[in-house]
Amino acid sequence: MRTPMRFTPPQASHFINGIYVEDKSGDPIPVIYPATGEVLATLHAATPAIVDQALESAKAAQKIWAGVSGAERGRVLRRAAEMIRAENRDLSVLETYDTGKPLQETLVADAGSGADALEYFGALAASLTGEHIALPGGDFAYTIREPLGVCAGLGAWNYPTQIACWKAAPALACGNAMVFKPSETTPLCALKVAEILTEAGAPPGLMNVIQGYGAVGAALSTDPRVAKVSLTGSAPTGARVYAAAAAGMKHVTMELGGKSPLVIFEDADLENAVSGAIMANFYSSGQVCSNGTRVFMQRGIKEAFLARLTARLSNAVIGDPLDEATSFGPLVSEAQMKKVEGYIATGLAEGARLLTGGKRLNRSGFFLEPTVFADVTDDMTIAREEIFGPVLSVLDFDSETEVIARANATEFGLAAGVFTQDITRAHRVVQSFEAGTCYVNCYNLAPVEAPFGGVKASGVGRENSREALTHYSQTRTVYIAMGDVDAPY
Repeated sequence: MRTPMRFTPPQASHFINGIYVEDKSGDPIPVIYPATGEVLATLHAATPAIVDQALESAKAAQKIWAGVSGAERGRVLRRAAEMIRAENRDLSVLETYDTGKPLQETLVADAGSGADALEYFGALAASLTGEHIALPGGDFAYTIREPLGVCAGLGAWNYPTQIACWKAAPALACGNAMVFKPSETTPLCALKVAEILTEAGAPPGLMNVIQGYGAVGAALSTDPRVAKVSLTGSAPTGARVYAAAAAGMKHVTMELGGKSPLVIFEDADLENAVSGAIMANFYSSGQVCSNGTRVFMQRGIKEAFLARLTARLSNAVIGDPLDEATSFGPLVSEAQMKKVEGYIATGLAEGARLLTGGKRLNRSGFFLEPTVFADVTDDMTIAREEIFGPVLSVLDFDSETEVIARANATEFGLAAGVFTQDITRAHRVVQSFEAGTCYVNCYNLAPVEAPFGGVKASGVGRENSREALTHYSQTRTVYIAMGDVDAPY
C-alpha cells in the first residue's frame, strides 16, 4: 500500500474566471472527513456578489467559447481528460477525503469516470452539425445546432468529481459555459475539475465553481442569465428546482432518486446474482441513486442466496478508507448515518427480519455495518422510501407476472435489474420495467457511451451518450425560398 497524500485545503472557496476567489462573509461550510468526523477545512457559501461574479464571468466566457470551432473545443476537453488521468491518484485521495469512499474504489470509479466523459464528449464536439432538408419547388431548409448559453449545474454529494464532469463535458462540448454548485457536504472535488479545465485551455470563466447551501442553488435556478439547470439530487429537491426553473422557461435535466427493483429468478447464476446484489446495495456504502435496494427473490433460490450473501458480506474490509485494503467505508455524514439508522429501526419495528448488520461500528467516523433485511413486504417503509445507505431488503415472489407488477409499484423509475439465464425472459422483463436504465445479469454499470436517467419521479432528461447533447443545445431552423412569394392580397 502506498502512503496517501496529506490533505491540503483548497486555496479558496470558489473558482471564478480562472482563479480562486474567497469571500468570508458567506455562511461557513465545514469540510468534514467522514472516516473520523474531523473538520479538515472551512469554506464559505457564495454571497450574492459571488453568484453575480460567477454568472457574469460565465456569460462573457461563453461568448468566446461559442465562437471556437467544435474541433478546438474537443481538444481542450480531451486535454483535460488526459490531465485528470495523469493526476488520478491525487484526485482519488481528494475524493476519499471529500466523501469517505474507500481509495480502492475512488482509484477506479470517480476521477476516471469524469475523464471518460470529458474524452467522450470532446470527441463528439466537432460532430455537432445541422442538416439540409429538401423541400418542394426547389426550396430548402437547414438547421443549426447551437448552445443554450450559461448552464447551472447542481451536484450531489455521492460522486462529486464524476457529476461535475458528467454535467460540464456535454455542456462545454456544445459551446455553453457552466456555473457549478457542488453539494455543501462534498465541496472540494469540483474545484479541481474547474482548475484543470482552465489549465487545459478553456477560457477563464467557462467553468466556474461556487459553494453554497440551498439558497445558492435557488439563486442559480432562477437567475435570468441561466439558460439551463441540471440537477443531481433527491426527488423532493428536484421538484423544487424544476418548478423554479420552469418559472423562467429554462431547460432542465433532473437526475433524481429511486427505489429500484432487482429481480432474481430461480435459474439465475447464484454467484453472479450475489455479486449483483452487493454492487446494487453496498458499493459506496449504499449511497448510489440507482441502487437496486428492493431485491425480489424467487422462493426456490432464496435461502441459498441469503446464505451466500451473508458469507460474502463477512469478507468486507471495513476500515480506514485511505488504506487500499479497505473495501467498505463510512457514510458521508453524521446526518446521513442517523437517517439510515432511523430506517433500520423502522424496519425492525415493522417486522422485517434482520439477517445481518444493522449496527453502528464502535469507532470514530460515520460507519454502519452492511445490513440485510429478509421477509420484507411491499408496504414496509424500508421497501417504499429511498434510504441511501447500506441496507438491502429481500422480498419473496413466486411468478414473473406478480413480480413485475410489484417492481413497478413505486413512484420512482430510475433503474431496475434482472438476473436470469433465460434470455427471452430477460428481454421480456426489462421491457416491462418502468425504469429509465435497466440491467440484465449485472447492476450499476454506467459507461459514458450509454444514456443514464429515470422516468416518473426519478427525473427528466438523460446524462451521458449522444442523448446528453440534445439537452445542452437547441436547434435553429432556417427556411430558404427559391421562388416568388405568394400572398392572398
